[in-house]
Amino acid sequence: MKNETYYSSISIKRIIIKTFLILFIINFGWIFISKLSIGNLSLYNSVFNGRSRLPFGENTKRSNNLSLYNLDAMFASHEISKKQIDAEYLHVVLIGDSSIWGFLQDPENTLSGLLNNRFLKMGEKVIFHNLGYPSISILKDLMVIDRALEYDPDLFIWFTTLEALPTKKQLEIPIVGNNPLIVNSIIEKYELSEISTLEVDLFEYTFWNQRRNIYDLLNLQLLGILWNATGIDQEYSETYNPAQRDFPEPLEQYYAVTQDDSLEDFIALGIIKNGIKFNNGIDFILINEPILISEGINSAVQYNYYYPRWAYDQYRSIMKEFTHKNDIKYYDLWKIIPEREFTNSAIHLSEHAERLLTDEVALIVKDYIEQKVNNDNEE
Repeated sequence: MKNETYYSSISIKRIIIKTFLILFIINFGWIFISKLSIGNLSLYNSVFNGRSRLPFGENTKRSNNLSLYNLDAMFASHEISKKQIDAEYLHVVLIGDSSIWGFLQDPENTLSGLLNNRFLKMGEKVIFHNLGYPSISILKDLMVIDRALEYDPDLFIWFTTLEALPTKKQLEIPIVGNNPLIVNSIIEKYELSEISTLEVDLFEYTFWNQRRNIYDLLNLQLLGILWNATGIDQEYSETYNPAQRDFPEPLEQYYAVTQDDSLEDFIALGIIKNGIKFNNGIDFILINEPILISEGINSAVQYNYYYPRWAYDQYRSIMKEFTHKNDIKYYDLWKIIPEREFTNSAIHLSEHAERLLTDEVALIVKDYIEQKVNNDNEE
C-alpha cells in the first residue's frame, strides 16, 4: 500500500515537472518561432478575398477590422499578396498616411479605388495598390515600401507632408516602436544615420508577452469572413467633429522649432533621399499631399491644426530645392482641395475631394506612362 502511494506521488511530481517544462519551452521557444514569419500564414487571397487596404481599426464589431503590428500578417491579408501578379499590368503602389488609406471612405471611393476604376474604363493596364497606413511618419512609409519590394512594383507614388518629417517623432509611431528588429534592419540597410536604433528586448518575444499579438493574428483571420461578406473595413461614423478652422491662440512654434531656426535641421529628409536612392531600379514619384487651408480666425498666421504658415511655407521651399537637387520627380498638390472639402482632419478628404485628387494623380500617372514609353522607344 505504501509503495502504491509512493509511486502515485512520484507520477504526480513528474507530471507537474513535465508540464512546467513544456510551458517553459513553448514560452521561450516562441522567440525563435516568431522569426519564422508566421504572419504569412493567411486565409486571405485564398479562402477570403484580399483586403483592398492594410488592416486598421479600433472597433472590430463595427469595422470588421483591427490594428496590429505584424507586417507579414498585414501584407498577407492585402490583395497585393495574390499568388499570381499579372506582369502585363503596370503595378503602382500608393504610400502615405490615413488620407491615402482612405479615412471615412468606402474602399471604392479611396484614391486607389477611384484610380483603378478610371484606368479600367480607359482600357489602360494599370493597377493601383493602396498601401497607405493611418500614421504620419516617413520611417513608417519606408518600412512599408521595403516590405512591398517583394511584390515587384513598377512605381511607388509616395505622398508625404511636413508632419511626417520631424526626426524626433519617427520612432514614436506605434507600428514603428513595436517592430524594433525590422526598424533596425531598415536603419542599417538605408544608412539612416539621423535615426537611432531601437533597443531589442528578446523577452518581449516570448509566448506570454506575445499572446495579444497572437490573438490579433487569429482574430484577423476570423474577421475575414465578415470582410468578405460585407466589404466593410472601417467604422463609418454618422457624425464627426470637423477639422479645426479657427485658431484663437495660433501656434508660434512648430514642435520646438521657431522662425529663427532652420527647419531643415529638424526634419528627416535623409529617409526620403536614401529610400529612393537605394532602390534605384524602381521608379518613385513624390507628392506633397493636399492640406486644409483655413479661412477662419488667425488663418493669416496658421494654415490648420498642424502648421503655422511660416513653417509650412519654409517646408515647401525646402522640398522644392531638395527634390531638384536629388533628381526626384516631385509634385506639390498642397492647395488643390477647397477648405470645405476636408472632413475630420486637416488631411482627410471628402468624397468629392478624393475625386479632385484622383484627377490630378491620373494626369501625373499618364505623363509618367508617356515618358516611359518614349524612353523605351528611344532605347
